[in-house]
Amino acid sequence: MQQIPEGFEPWGPRSGLTKPWEPIYVRNTGSALILALRAGEAHCNARGFVHGGLIAAMADNAMGHSARLHLPEGTRLVTVGLTLDYLASGEKGQWLSFETEFVKPGRSIVFTQCFARADGVEIARANATFRARLAQPEAA
Repeated sequence: MQQIPEGFEPWGPRSGLTKPWEPIYVRNTGSALILALRAGEAHCNARGFVHGGLIAAMADNAMGHSARLHLPEGTRLVTVGLTLDYLASGEKGQWLSFETEFVKPGRSIVFTQCFARADGVEIARANATFRARLAQPEAA
C-alpha cells in the first residue's frame, strides 16, 4: 500500500456521492482544507485516467469546505457557478489533492479557486462562486 503524505488524516463528512471514492483524506492549513485521495479504479474512466467528474466534485467540495473556514459559524453555502480548466490527466495510483488557494468571502457571495494536483503536478484549475447564508434557527 502506498503512503499517505504527512499531515493528512481520514476525512469525516461523508455523502452518498463521495462514499464510493473513499478513503478521502484532509489536511487543514488554517486557511483551507486540502482534500485528497489515492486514485483507484473507482476514480478512473474506461481509459484509465482520473475522471473529470471526480475532479469537478472533489474541487467543489474542497472549495466549499475551505470557504466555511472564513465565514461565521452556521453559514450554509450553495454552489451557483463552477468552472474547470483541465490541464493534464491524472492516473490510477497517483495522489490527488484538491488545494483551495483563494477564498474571497462576502456577505452573500463567496469566490474561490482550487488546483487539482496529481503527485504534485497541476491537472485542473477550478473556480467557484457560492451563495452564502446563515442557517435559520428552527421554529419551536
